[in-house]
Amino acid sequence: MKKMKIVVISLGGSIIVPGEIQIKFLKAFKEFILRFLKKDYKFIVVTGGGSVARNYINAASKFSKIPDEDKDWLGIHATRINAHLLRTIFKKEAYPVVLDNPLKKIDGKQYKLFIASGWRPGWSTDYCAVLIADRFKADKVINASNIDYVYDKDISKYKDANPIKEITWNKYRKLIGTKWKPGMKSPIDPIAAKMASKLKMTMVVVKGTDLKNLENALLDKKFTGTVIHP
Repeated sequence: MKKMKIVVISLGGSIIVPGEIQIKFLKAFKEFILRFLKKDYKFIVVTGGGSVARNYINAASKFSKIPDEDKDWLGIHATRINAHLLRTIFKKEAYPVVLDNPLKKIDGKQYKLFIASGWRPGWSTDYCAVLIADRFKADKVINASNIDYVYDKDISKYKDANPIKEITWNKYRKLIGTKWKPGMKSPIDPIAAKMASKLKMTMVVVKGTDLKNLENALLDKKFTGTVIHP
């Protein structure tokens, strides 16, 4: 009997809901996951907040200066509605309850797919993905967002930003800093990076909409993206 391969995917809200809900992508993503579920794979997909989070945070900010904790809670609830969307899409296959706490007790031995969301203020869903990967003893952890690499500076601001194909957690943490701010644009947030480093975890960063490339990363084939390791 083949050993089940366990994969955690931190699926960026930026590719679930960059503005409108990406129905075409979600259909393709469902087919992708279903194909691998037939091949002795178990998945835990952690959803980000995307434009849903940004829209609510921006709206609240029009009325008063809101603290970071409230911004985080708005973002967390956005991740939960996105997670519930995915759980509904995978209604037949997924564990019937969204994991809104990475430490929540579950009775799901018969399930090969779990959908998770944000948990508490102070970090992004990347941190939840790291905790879940450690809990499930994942074989692979993939950060799938709207960028194809980790860059040496913010690619949305600097056209001369250089892609990084491989980097250690220590160097990555120096690159992004140590403080979390709601909505910050780093491939993996500082709190998640600190925990991943502590756990000596390896994580792959890829562009989530390129499902062929995501498959290559999953199968340890040549792929476009960044490997972050101890």
